[in-house]
Amino acid sequence: MPYLFTSESVSEGHPDKIADQISDALLDHFLAFDPESKVACETLVTTGQVVLAGEVKSNTYVDLQQIARETINQIGYTKGEYRFSGDSCGVISLIHEQSPDILQGVERIQKELQGAGDQGMMFGYATRETDNFMPLALDLSHRILRELAALRREAADMPYLRPDAKAQVTLEYSDDHQPLRIDSIVVSTQHDPFHPEDAVMLAKIKEDVIRILIPRVKAALPPRIQALFGSDITYHINPTGKFVIGGPHGDTGLTGRKIIVDTYGGKGAHGGGAFSGKDPSKVDRSAAYAARHAAKNLVAAGVADEVLIQVSYAIGVAEPTSVTINTHGTSRVPLSDGQISEKVKELFDMRPAFIEKRLKLRNPIYLETAAYGHMGREPRWEDKVYESPYSGRVETRVELFTWEKLDAVDAVKQAFNL
Repeated sequence: MPYLFTSESVSEGHPDKIADQISDALLDHFLAFDPESKVACETLVTTGQVVLAGEVKSNTYVDLQQIARETINQIGYTKGEYRFSGDSCGVISLIHEQSPDILQGVERIQKELQGAGDQGMMFGYATRETDNFMPLALDLSHRILRELAALRREAADMPYLRPDAKAQVTLEYSDDHQPLRIDSIVVSTQHDPFHPEDAVMLAKIKEDVIRILIPRVKAALPPRIQALFGSDITYHINPTGKFVIGGPHGDTGLTGRKIIVDTYGGKGAHGGGAFSGKDPSKVDRSAAYAARHAAKNLVAAGVADEVLIQVSYAIGVAEPTSVTINTHGTSRVPLSDGQISEKVKELFDMRPAFIEKRLKLRNPIYLETAAYGHMGREPRWEDKVYESPYSGRVETRVELFTWEKLDAVDAVKQAFNL
C-alpha cells in the first residue's frame, strides 16, 4: 500500500539558521587567520540581541561583533521594522578559551594520531532517489526556499517578502519505495504588512507561490522529477494567516537546532550532534561529512541503491570504535552488509586527522554550509577575502563541499569488482 513521507527545510532568515550562519562565519574567520584554531561557538538571537558563547583556542583575534553584524545584514535583516538588524542589534560575547582537559585528548605531536574531539556516533546517507543522491522530499524543500530567497532579493515579482520562511514537502511512495507524486507542499513566508484586508494578502501570497515560485523550482528539475508535480497537489501557504512578525523578533534562534534540515530530512539517521560553529576536530561535523562522502561514492559506484553509514568514536582516540553499513536490502554486490563494512574501513580512513586532510576541512569553508543543508550541495572553488583590524588581510581560494565529490568511485568499483 502506498505511503507518505515528509521533510522540511528552513530559510537563511529563520532564527535558528541565523544563529548557525553567525557561528560558522566566526569559525571561518578564525580558520582564515589560523587554520589550527579550535572553535566551538554557539549563538543565540532574539529581539534586538545576539549572544555569542563557546570555547576558542587560536593564535589570532577577530572582531566577533563586526562579523556577527555583517552576517545578519547579508542575510537580509537590514530594517528597523524587523526589530532585528545587523546595524542596530546588541552583540554580547561570552566566548572563552577551550578547556585544556578536552585539548589534551585532541592535539598530538604526530598529526595522524590526533584524537577525536568527542565521543558519539555520526551518520552518512545516500540514495539514488535524486541526481545529487539526496532524499527527494528534503531536496525539494531546500530548492523551494533557495528560489524564494532569490525572489526576495530580486524584489520584482514578490516584493513583499521578508527573510524568515519554512517549506515542507510530502511525497507519496509506492510499496517498493519509489516516489509516485507530490502529495502536498507547505510554504510559510514572512512578508510586509498588507492593507486593508488579511484575506487579500493571503490570496495574493498563495497565488504568487503557486504561479511564480513553484514553476521556477520545477523548471530546474530533471523531467522524471517534474513529472511528480501533478494537478492534485495540496498547497498550504501561510496556513496560520499573516506572518509579518518573524525572524528573531518572532522566535528565539539557537545554533544547532536544525540538525535534520542540515542532513537528510528524517531519512537515514542522525547521531544527534550539530555542525555549525565547530572546527573539524569535532567529529560531530567532520565524521558526518566523511560518512556522507563514503555513502555517496558507494551508491554512485553501484554497490547499493541506498547506503547508511554509522561511524563512532571515543574522545581522544583516533581510530573509530565502529564503522557500520546498512544497505536496507538494496545491495548490488554478493556481500553482506558486514562484509561491505570491512571493505569501507579499508577504503576510507576515518581517523580525524585523515578526514581533515582528505576533505580539506582546515579551510574557511563553513558559512556556505549553514543554510539549505550541508549535504547534497555542488562542490566548487571560491575566492575569499578576510580582513581583521588585528591580523591584517587574507586572500585565499578554497574548495567548498568536498565531501560531495565523487572522487572515490573508481576505487570503490575496483574494491568491489564492479
